[in-house]
Amino acid sequence: MFQVRIHGRGGQGVVTGAELLSVAAYLEGKHAQAFPSFGSERTGAPVVSFCRIDDKEIRLREPILEPDALIVQDPTLFKAIDVCQGLKPNGYLLVNSNRSLTDLHLHTVAKELPAGHVLTVPASELALKHVGRPLPNAALLGAFARLTGIIDLKSVIAAIDEAFTKKIAAGNIAAAAAAYDAIAGAAAAA
Repeated sequence: MFQVRIHGRGGQGVVTGAELLSVAAYLEGKHAQAFPSFGSERTGAPVVSFCRIDDKEIRLREPILEPDALIVQDPTLFKAIDVCQGLKPNGYLLVNSNRSLTDLHLHTVAKELPAGHVLTVPASELALKHVGRPLPNAALLGAFARLTGIIDLKSVIAAIDEAFTKKIAAGNIAAAAAAYDAIAGAAAAA
């Protein structure tokens, strides 16, 4: 089973991101589940959402304490909570930022994980460019597909296309593809 924990703030599409990820996995014939965890339901409050992906039925229903991957939609959360708590030693960390790992003080985390498993992508900027709003979830899913290989970009695109109206889907698909390409370019440069 591959387990993903998504951290962000209310209004950034954290819950929708986990749901889209589960639909993308389902479209590939996998079993998946997505569910959120949050206290106060206000914009800007920390929100965590979870997604499990497996080849067989998933019976677990509790929060993910030891994720295989973390997607962080708001890097300011690193100052507020222990976002990386429980991340597996061979896990992945994907952060929405145009800053470097050193600038985010994540270089020590990156050294503890396999090479290429910790990356940043300017998902909010890509979303602003393609969607017109800084909602990073779709762009991060495109980057996640490239970083982990757990799901295919085509499945992410299909999940986005299924979830939104044509106009909104088109912008989110463009943001996801741009983030996928950005991660591919970063991997080629490394």
